[in-house]
Amino acid sequence: MGSLSVNVGSVSLKSPVILASGTCNFGRELAEYYDLSILGGISSKGLTIKPRAGNPGVRVAECDSGMLNSVGLQNPGVHYFIENDLDFMKNSGAAVIVNVAGHSYEDYIEMVSTLDPHKDKIDALEINLSCPNVKEGCMTIGSDPAAIRLITSKLRELTDLPLWIKLTPNVTDIKATALAAQEGGADAVVLINTLMGMRINIKTRRPVLTNNTGGYSGPAVKPVAIRMVAECSQVLDIPIVGCGGISDYQDVIEFMIAGASAVEVGTACLIHPALPVKITEDLEKYCGENNIELKKLTGTLQRW
Repeated sequence: MGSLSVNVGSVSLKSPVILASGTCNFGRELAEYYDLSILGGISSKGLTIKPRAGNPGVRVAECDSGMLNSVGLQNPGVHYFIENDLDFMKNSGAAVIVNVAGHSYEDYIEMVSTLDPHKDKIDALEINLSCPNVKEGCMTIGSDPAAIRLITSKLRELTDLPLWIKLTPNVTDIKATALAAQEGGADAVVLINTLMGMRINIKTRRPVLTNNTGGYSGPAVKPVAIRMVAECSQVLDIPIVGCGGISDYQDVIEFMIAGASAVEVGTACLIHPALPVKITEDLEKYCGENNIELKKLTGTLQRW
């Protein structure tokens, strides 16, 4: 798969295809369907210091061209992850990207301090400043450029692991938040997380999700994600990892032309768990037929 190899800063990936956080747990379940080493990387379930049960009640709702989720960062906690899941991810053959979530500056600092001693098993930390389905933290920080700059710089002091800052699309100017991450010392930004959304049950006149709102993902968000990647590509000096609505190899190529160095695939894998295999095979075919290395497509958008 030499033609599919890409780099996200100092992180080398055999393929641009990464499994998105929150859609693959830590990879164990998907390993029953295919060899995970075909992937560029796996982004872990969003982790917090202590275990979280997540939000109560209805947490997922199907929508036209996508889905809403308000899972609420359900996870076993970082210490359990280190003891029980990190070695599995390391031995999977895919790059290990650990998704870090929190509710305060102190949470993120403690998380990175806890993970840094295990950096020989980790390829990058994906700092989630953009989760829309918890009532505090994440997106509060992730919508404020000054807060993004501050927390990124604090984390930069704690580790030399690559920091990928995952940003929310629920802002007025995505370029401002992306530049703030770069100024704070980020090695890459991840664009985009889910859009805030709601569905209503017309019989009960209540939101379908018990949390009222949730993160909207799936094919319908792709044009928004492509636009934001293209905008940020024009102003950033650090790489972009694109995500949002990727369902096939053509979507991957579109993101890369817009400016992404790699991509994350999530919602589509919930429908077709082995989709990354199909995408990889199709990308290999595309590169062969066009005699091209995939990484050379990044940022080749020709504007009118």
